[in-house]
Amino acid sequence: MRSYDFTPLFRSSVGFDRMMRLLDTATRADESALSYPPYNIEKTGESAYRITMAVAGFAEDELNISVQEGVLTVSGKAHRDEEQAQFLHRGIARRAFERRFELADFIQVKGATLANGLLHIDLVREVPEAMKPRTVKIAAGEPKQPNVIEGKAA
Repeated sequence: MRSYDFTPLFRSSVGFDRMMRLLDTATRADESALSYPPYNIEKTGESAYRITMAVAGFAEDELNISVQEGVLTVSGKAHRDEEQAQFLHRGIARRAFERRFELADFIQVKGATLANGLLHIDLVREVPEAMKPRTVKIAAGEPKQPNVIEGKAA
């Protein structure tokens, strides 16, 4: 049995909606849908990543990449063959697909390329300056005295 009930967690937590949605999605995943098209996720730098998908037979205009609310969606739908070719064997699958990737905070899609049947999607983590850690200098000497505006007692 692979079914989990996360209802008690929803009742006792605030602000973890995205995490709960991830857990719920992971437990409901259809394993037959996870095999097509095959893909790799690689780390290409300190804060850079690349998703590579094998999309043999698809043209650029048959693929769609979109990002919405932290979810990267890659879909493909092959156009009908204009010519009525008679295949003796058809081993290149051109069936429609939709693959979703949950992106972590501050992950941005930088671009995509299609070459030799492989779709490369480049990602980078860009943390805003306000969120980066910063150091505070410690000044030597005596602390500054506050400015007194009026010298009256309270």
